Amino acid sequence: MTRRTTLAGVALTVGILAVGVTVQGWRMPHGGPVTSATAPATSYHCPMHPTMVSDRPGDCPICGMRMVPIEESEGAPHDAAPGAAEEIAVGGTAVIDGRIAVKVSTQKRQLIGVRTAAVERGPFIRVLRTVGRVAVDESSLRSLFAKVSGWVERLYANTTGQVVKEGEPLLSIYSPDLVSSAQEYLLALRGREQLAGSHMTGDSSERLVESARRRLLLFDLTPQQIRMLQESGEAPTTMTLHAPVGGTILTRSVTQGDRIEPGTKLLEIAELSRVWVLADVYEYELPFVQLGQPATMTLSYLPGRTFEGRISFIYPTLSEATRTVKVRLEFPNADFALKPEMYAQVEIHADLGERLTVPESAVISTGVRDIAFVDRGDGTFEPRALTLGLRLPDRFEVLGGVAEGETVLTSGNFLVDSESKLKAALAAVGNDQAGGASGHSH
Repeated sequence: MTRRTTLAGVALTVGILAVGVTVQGWRMPHGGPVTSATAPATSYHCPMHPTMVSDRPGDCPICGMRMVPIEESEGAPHDAAPGAAEEIAVGGTAVIDGRIAVKVSTQKRQLIGVRTAAVERGPFIRVLRTVGRVAVDESSLRSLFAKVSGWVERLYANTTGQVVKEGEPLLSIYSPDLVSSAQEYLLALRGREQLAGSHMTGDSSERLVESARRRLLLFDLTPQQIRMLQESGEAPTTMTLHAPVGGTILTRSVTQGDRIEPGTKLLEIAELSRVWVLADVYEYELPFVQLGQPATMTLSYLPGRTFEGRISFIYPTLSEATRTVKVRLEFPNADFALKPEMYAQVEIHADLGERLTVPESAVISTGVRDIAFVDRGDGTFEPRALTLGLRLPDRFEVLGGVAEGETVLTSGNFLVDSESKLKAALAAVGNDQAGGASGHSH
């Protein structure tokens, strides 16, 4: 009985020692078991779970991936004195979204293709490209309506697209109202002549003449027509209406012989020597759009020709469906090559002066903030939180975080970013272990 007891005790002791040897090689976070004082010079960690650190090669107990050695240049926390990792992460270099400064060897920099660029101040120019639609200049658009009832006797401007000059005859109408008004005007003139020597009725006759003349003007007769009526002394059977402005006839609503009433639309005239172009820009592009800004336009049916214009108005509302704002541009059209409803390619040139910028490839967006790695010159790359402004297709405006003349990483930054996060995780493990060891020093 005594012999069996002795053998059982020996077996239990051997088992405990075996377990102790197995556990001794691992260093777990949050106050895990501490390694022996004579730890090997090289430690190993899991690439997928950097908090799993071991003093010997093997497989990760979490994912089964092969452990890889931690290089001395990475500054693994087990090689530093107690509290050294905390000094690096907090005292020496700020932690930004789980990233700290990392030193990359020359060989590794060549392997991952590290390239850098300077933070520089230079011209901040952007060209906005959009599609525009040619439209009539609404300020030159005029509609001609009938103000009396009658019949269209003759159409002088009888085709759509015909170009007319200001004062040119458009159509003649027969209207009893116009004839009656012309006769009243002639009677008022004769009455004024007959009473020219009478002081009692002179003012009254003058008021009658002026009232009859004003009525003819309201019927769209020109002062020249009224003067001819006065010279002839006979009321014509038809009256001719003249073009109030010069331009192109866009619409013709009546034909010869039509009956017209007051309010009937006769013609629509627009000046097409200057046209509008309506283009849409996205709301994030609005900082690049200003009144008076130059723009160019090309059309597919006129290859090789470029039209130059300027922004004349930015509409105050935003399209809910497309999230765009309509911009109005004005272009000269002396040869009438630009026709309403044409589609064109528009380029708006925005020059915002000189701004401090970094290349677009230098910026890493974490979802919380934007980060760039600054090259300190000895192979060390330090993460910096950036405050960004406007964006060009290949550069960002920088409002804060880096200074002019500093150098930022532009290629290989995602690998350096991974290395930086790995080092920060290892430093956090070292802090936990140091805290656990000091807490149980008794």
